[in-house]
Amino acid sequence: MTWTSTMSSGYSSLEEDSEEYFFTARTSFFKKPSGKLAEQKDVEKEKELRTHLSFEEIRHKIEFYNAATRDHLKMTLNPDGLYTGFIKVQLELRRPITVTGGGVKGQEAFYLPSGCVNTLHVSSSNTVRQVIEALLRKFTVADNPAKFALYKRFRRDDHVCICKLAEGEHPLLLRLLAGPNTDILSFVLREQQTGEVMWDAFSIPELHNFLRILDKEEQDQVRVITTRYNTYREKLEEAIRAASSPD
Repeated sequence: MTWTSTMSSGYSSLEEDSEEYFFTARTSFFKKPSGKLAEQKDVEKEKELRTHLSFEEIRHKIEFYNAATRDHLKMTLNPDGLYTGFIKVQLELRRPITVTGGGVKGQEAFYLPSGCVNTLHVSSSNTVRQVIEALLRKFTVADNPAKFALYKRFRRDDHVCICKLAEGEHPLLLRLLAGPNTDILSFVLREQQTGEVMWDAFSIPELHNFLRILDKEEQDQVRVITTRYNTYREKLEEAIRAASSPD
């Protein structure tokens, strides 16, 4: 495996051998049942498709992909059938991350700008888990990779769908099959949903840090709700006084 990273360039290299939401224009969404069984089916479906693609079919798809791309991020086919290329991952992290190299004990927590896009150079053999680990290494993130998940965003009819990828899936294959247009398919890094996190994969200090973050979020939400209802109460009292006063 080779991997390089520069914080300023937004580019890194990685080469080595579902739950789904539907968003409408009215911002409503419906959540499909999730679970390990659904993720395993996704992996098996992708594996079946990957093994059914011949060398010539892959070569043809790569030629079509390279002819359609407009940002010069092309794919390269190797004699052994593996191919390399680029994927862009949008970061949508709601909570702060812990990075090494600063703060107390050489670590510092801060928020990454939401929506920033990072470009990775990957191989067709790289899995979702390896892509997540590469992204974390690029930003020197000390948090456990199990805290994060990679999603694919795509269109289905008039809906924009967000679907969690299983750890064994191969993002570059999905990119090849969808073509270079990110409006058709894009990748998003997010935190795991709370009910899906494997808490036993974290250390005690990490779990304590999660509790501190949750406590702060709870306090912030309490302040927001208290302020909102105090405003409602004042308006209601004003209306009652106005209705009770004689003309």
